[in-house]
Amino acid sequence: MGNITKRGSRELGADGARSPEESPPAGLHTKLYEAIMREDCAAIQALLRSHPVNQPMTTLATSTSCRLPPNQEMEPVIPIHLAAKHRRAQSLLCLLEHNADPEVRDTRGLTTLHLMLLHWPIASTTWTKPGNRIQRILTDIQSNAVLCLRILCEHGAQVNARTGNSNRQSPLHLATTYGTHIVLSILAQNGAQVNALNESGMTPLHMAAETLNEEMLEMLIACGANVNCAVPSTGSTALKLAVCMASGKAGRMLAADVSCIRLLLVHGAEVNAQDREGETAIHEACFGGREAIINLLLEFEADVNVLTRNGETPLYMYLQRSSNLTDTALLARLLSRCYPLRLTNNQGVLPAGITLPEFHPLRETLIKLSQKPLSLQDICKRNIRNIYGEKYKQLLKKHLPVKIWNSVYSYYDLACLLK
Repeated sequence: MGNITKRGSRELGADGARSPEESPPAGLHTKLYEAIMREDCAAIQALLRSHPVNQPMTTLATSTSCRLPPNQEMEPVIPIHLAAKHRRAQSLLCLLEHNADPEVRDTRGLTTLHLMLLHWPIASTTWTKPGNRIQRILTDIQSNAVLCLRILCEHGAQVNARTGNSNRQSPLHLATTYGTHIVLSILAQNGAQVNALNESGMTPLHMAAETLNEEMLEMLIACGANVNCAVPSTGSTALKLAVCMASGKAGRMLAADVSCIRLLLVHGAEVNAQDREGETAIHEACFGGREAIINLLLEFEADVNVLTRNGETPLYMYLQRSSNLTDTALLARLLSRCYPLRLTNNQGVLPAGITLPEFHPLRETLIKLSQKPLSLQDICKRNIRNIYGEKYKQLLKKHLPVKIWNSVYSYYDLACLLK
């Protein structure tokens, strides 16, 4: 870290002329606290002669740097933790050079790196150049945080150390929750295990997918994250979690972008991967009823005939929600891909949506369709659509006569039957 200069001379100035040994412990702690916050490396070095570098210090709020009522005792804090939490790069480097242990833990079982990530500053990543004064301040804060992180890594911080609480999070898990994409890159470059599982069996990629954080997803994939890793307890992949979030109530209300889902699919996510209940991403998407997500999964050859352990098709999930039934065009599209048309689950129960009185005509139409055998021609059309899907639809148009291609993809006619 040759580009970091230590502030202050090696001799104490006028405000630090008195020997630390002459100060009572509380006064010594307060002086050390303030020296760390001021990044006065000369004062820190002198005070460490009387205070073990890895021992907690308890201060009294006697100065403006302590945001507590006067004379109120603060919670004990280890010097290196204080420097890391407040992003005092000069103080952090000074403490490390005087044998501060980055792995020393606080009462919650958190190391210096954990605390830094938990207190990571939030700033917009969309600024091309910091514009106003507030943006410049926030950008400087981010830069200080990155500098502190690099200092810690270069001085041996364990980038795979787990938190001491019940979640057992790794630094990458914390960075995914509280950090920015550059944090992931720095940790990965220093040996962080990108596919590490927390106590819930989730990788950082699962966490990023669950919050639809595209920037984090992209960086984790670039760092080697396994896009098809499944949560052991549920069998859910990152794709299933992303579809679940985007298809849920919040995702529908906010019209959440499908870019995270596309990103996972483009990088090899298995579109038909089943969880422990046999559900796939298309089951989740159909239950949510968002056309953009369903179309995207179909584009990547999602199987609409796959069954859950309870014998439920994606169409069954779609028909569960009454709010989905008004979109007859999307329903017709799903019906055109289903063969054989299965309306009930393994127990013979119909989807809840079509059992409502107002959907009685639709229910009768669907039951008739399920009982009506398809012609060989219709079966062939469906097989072609299922094999080539939307992805190769236009390519197929170049090789088939127009009349045949129109016949194969004329499935929207079903919408007239469903109104």
